[in-house]
Amino acid sequence: MRLFVAIDLDDAARRSVAAEQQRLRTAAEGASTLRWVKPEHLHMTLLFFGEIDEMRADAVVTAYAEPAGSPPFDLVFRGIGVFPPRGAPRALWIAVAEGEERLKDLHQELAARASQLGIALEARVFSPHLSLARWKTSRPSDRGRMLAHATDVTIARVRVERATLYRSHLSSAGPTYTPLAHATLTASQ
Repeated sequence: MRLFVAIDLDDAARRSVAAEQQRLRTAAEGASTLRWVKPEHLHMTLLFFGEIDEMRADAVVTAYAEPAGSPPFDLVFRGIGVFPPRGAPRALWIAVAEGEERLKDLHQELAARASQLGIALEARVFSPHLSLARWKTSRPSDRGRMLAHATDVTIARVRVERATLYRSHLSSAGPTYTPLAHATLTASQ
């Protein structure tokens, strides 16, 4: 089964991010090769495990049902960016403007759980972002065209009180995400 751990957005944040997606979609007329993330699928991925066999999945669910040693905190989303930093862009995202260090600490704690289970994670450095869209095809000039529409306005604020382990099922109709466990943030400040 395909598994990942993410921070969920509340309804108000989803509406705010969806409004930003619409603003960018309108501003970037002609960028028809962008596939926009549906508002109901918006989440911030902390860890992506990929395919985990069924026998091992039970241990993963148990590990991510344990409380986290971090207190709840706020994330503020502001500004947009693209990946990769050079060449033709593949992903359009919103940046984390506040709460990044706390998020990185939570990421490290949850990554350690994966390591204890013998799950190899991506070697690249965790770069907190909220994906808005992906290009089907792009040119280097698409980067400047999208970034020209960046603003320094807060797009959304989210209270992080848990991280969710999801099962992802991919189909021609799009992904389906099923929550399997929650690591509740419980430590006091």
